[in-house]
Amino acid sequence: MICMNPIDALDLSLPLIQAPMAGVSTPAMAAAVSNAGALGSIAVGATDAAGARTMIAATRALTDRPFNVNLFVHAPPRLRPAEEQAWLAALAPLFAAQDATPPAGLETIYRSFTEDPAMLDLLVEARPRVVSFHFGLPGAAQIAALKQTGCLLLASVTNLDEAVAARTAGIDVLVAQGFEAGGHRGMFDPDAPDAMLCTFALTRLLVAKAGLPVIAAGGIMDGRGVRAALDLGAVAAQLGTAFIACPESSADAAYRAALASPAAQHTVMTRAISGRPARCLANRFTQWDTENGGDVPDYPRAYAAGKALNAAAKIQGEGGYGAQWAGQGAPLARALPAADLIAAIAAEMREA
Repeated sequence: MICMNPIDALDLSLPLIQAPMAGVSTPAMAAAVSNAGALGSIAVGATDAAGARTMIAATRALTDRPFNVNLFVHAPPRLRPAEEQAWLAALAPLFAAQDATPPAGLETIYRSFTEDPAMLDLLVEARPRVVSFHFGLPGAAQIAALKQTGCLLLASVTNLDEAVAARTAGIDVLVAQGFEAGGHRGMFDPDAPDAMLCTFALTRLLVAKAGLPVIAAGGIMDGRGVRAALDLGAVAAQLGTAFIACPESSADAAYRAALASPAAQHTVMTRAISGRPARCLANRFTQWDTENGGDVPDYPRAYAAGKALNAAAKIQGEGGYGAQWAGQGAPLARALPAADLIAAIAAEMREA
C-alpha cells in the first residue's frame, strides 16, 4: 500500500525527529527518543563503516523502534596547499595562546558517502528503517541500493532547487533546514548564494511546490513550535538544539555551560571552525573569525585545524574554541532527559 505520508509507516506517536548532530547525538539518545515515540537519530558521517556498524548495533541494543542513520554527502575537498598553509599561519597565534603549535598540514578527516563503498555495503546489510543525507545527494546507484532494502530516505535542503533535485533523485521526504538551524548548513554548494530562508518560509514553500512530504527543521524547541510547523503543512518537525542539554548527549561541560549562558542569545554563522557555514554559539573562535576571518580551506580539511585548536585549548581549561553548534532557539533549551523532553513537548502540543 502506498502511504501518502511515509512517516506514518514508522508508527511514531509524536511527529518529531531528533536531529542527528554528529559529535553530540549518541546511541543512548537516539534510543531514548525512539523509545519515547519519536524518531531518534545517529550521525555516522564522522566515522567509517566499522564505527557506523558499532553505533547501529549499540542503538539496536537499546531499542527495537525505528531510528535514523545520517550521512554526510559533501563534495570532495579541494587540496589548496598555499591557502591551507596561510590558514594555519593565521591560526598560529591562537595555538600559541594555548601553549601549542598548529598541525604541520591539514587532513581530510571525514570521507563523503559518495566515496565510501564500505559504508553503503554496511547500510545495505544493516537495513536501518531511515537513512538521511546532509550536504547533498548520493549517486543514483547508491540511492537505488538503499531503496531496494526498504530504507526511507530523507535529505536536508535549504531551497526549492535543492528540493526538486532531491525529488528527482528518488528521495522520499525533505528536511527543510531553515537559516535558524544550528550546526552546518545543508547547502549542496556552500559557495553558492544562500537565500537564507527561515524555517517556516521554507517549509511552506516546499509544502506548496516541492511535491514531497516536508519535515521542518530549525529553531523549533517546544511543542508550540512543532504544532506551528504541522499547521504549515509539515509532516513532522526535526529538533536538534533542544536535545543538546539532555544527559544522553555527548556535549562536553563547556558546551553545556555556554548553552546555559547569555552566549545562547547570540548564535552566529561561521566557516572558520570547519570550512562550511555552520551556526554556532558565540565564543572565542567565532569572535576571532569576525575580527580576522580569511580564506578558509574546504570542509572537512579546515575542521582538522579547528579540532586541533579546541583540543589544545581544552588542555589549558579553555572551552571557547569548540564547535558549539546551536540554533537560534538556543535560549529555550531544557536540561531534561530525552524521554522527559519528548513528554513535555507532547504535552505542549496538546495545549497549543
